[in-house]
Amino acid sequence: MKIGLYASMFGKDKPPTLDSIESYINCAYELRLDLIDFRRDRGFDSKDPAYLFETKIDCIRKGLSVGYLASIGHFSGSDDDLSEKVAAAKEDVDVALFLGAPMIRIFSGMLSDREEQLREIKCFQEIADYAAIKGITVGLQNHPSTGDEVLRIIQETDRPNFTFLLDTGQWLDAPMYNNGGAAPTDHALYHYITQTAPYTSHVRAKFFKVDTGREEYLDYERIIPTLVDAGFNGPLTVVFEGRDVNACSDSDVIELAAAELRELSIRYS
Repeated sequence: MKIGLYASMFGKDKPPTLDSIESYINCAYELRLDLIDFRRDRGFDSKDPAYLFETKIDCIRKGLSVGYLASIGHFSGSDDDLSEKVAAAKEDVDVALFLGAPMIRIFSGMLSDREEQLREIKCFQEIADYAAIKGITVGLQNHPSTGDEVLRIIQETDRPNFTFLLDTGQWLDAPMYNNGGAAPTDHALYHYITQTAPYTSHVRAKFFKVDTGREEYLDYERIIPTLVDAGFNGPLTVVFEGRDVNACSDSDVIELAAAELRELSIRYS
């Protein structure tokens, strides 16, 4: 499994130690990671081809693949709202192609109305069809969802380039968001991960409190073997969202998180 870094721009350091795309690229390079993931609306100075090309060349020179480009989400609202979101996702497909990223990220919400669900599926199909022409995959992130909801969307979208981008912590009612604490060992998120692991192409490995050297809010000693048992051989990307509970810098958090993922991936592969 490959170890990567998501350029989230969600640090806690003041002033920020990681405040640009370039700083995240340098961080990933210094830690000798394998890849980096980007977000469409954070860090990029522009979508000018010359700037994007400089970013791409910087990654190539530092030996970093680009994993995915995080795109738009929550496909609900008026017809005009949905059209705008689909158009934004298509634009991001073109940006991903230019950067050399094989995937864009989209996400859904928990829609209870069946008509809204079907309108969302049509959006996903339209995006996936456009992406297929460009040779790009579309990764659905559980943001937030349940395992059953993820499986339903994958089945109903029914496109060969529509895949699953597993976020280890971004499940519906995840306690580390709602209560500010660790997820209990019997929480449903571990069941959701088991459900969806066979469909996973890329993992967003969330880290909340890792200053002891091991993530305390999520049990990666349990999650990594689950992925391996399902045959997963894709990237594990460090995603840190700036919790103030760590008694170290953002850069140190990322280094500790990457080290944990690297050690576990080697142990269980």
